[in-house]
This record gives sequence, C-alpha cells and structure tokens, in this order.
Amino acid sequence: MDSPKVQQVVNFPQPKNIKELQSSLGFSKFYCCFIKNNSKEISSLTSFLKKDSPCIFNEEAFSQFQILKEAFTTSPMISHLNPSLPTIVETDTSYYALGAVLSQVDDSGKHPIAFDSCKLL
Repeated sequence: MDSPKVQQVVNFPQPKNIKELQSSLGFSKFYCCFIKNNSKEISSLTSFLKKDSPCIFNEEAFSQFQILKEAFTTSPMISHLNPSLPTIVETDTSYYALGAVLSQVDDSGKHPIAFDSCKLL
C-alpha cells in the first residue's frame, strides 16, 4: 500500500456511528490481501453491524480499532508471484475466523504473496 494510503489509515478517527464504522471496515476489506488475519482483526467490530446491535464502542472495540490501524502500518510487504519458485499455502483457524497465506521461498527466505481470511458465523 502506498504511503498516502497508510497515512490516511493512521489518521482514521475512532468511528462514532455505524456509517463511519462501515466506511472504515470497507476500506479494510478492500485492502484485506495486505493484512494478515484481517477477518480476525475486525471480528469484534463487525458485530456492531448486525441489525438491532447498539453501536456502543467499549474499550474492547476501541482496542480492536487501534489494532486494525496498526496492522495497516506494520503488515509485511507482499511480493509478486513467481511461477518458478516453490509455493507454500498455510492456513489457520480459530472458533471465529479462518486465515490463509500464500508464500514463496527464495534464497533470502519466505515471502508472503497474498493473505485471505473470513469470519465464521
């Protein structure tokens, strides 16, 4: 992700209503391939989007939002797929989310190519 986008994320204010939360989560989902375990990172925030759910940001939600912002600025750099290199698919599960990373190995080590994740119902 380019530097102006990262700065935009760093400057995201804490959402005060559902519309602002939807905007932040939409941005996160658009760039989810850059963030390891994105669905896990936003799981408690997406619960506020359920119908009839009160949009009351408690300490956990505030903390989760800060973690999400940090993930944008500290996630590992992804590489382009090189068909001639060995490719590794790794998966991870928990009670509420699934995650996967596609990596490749070269002389300097293992490099992520793409991340994906989804929240379980």
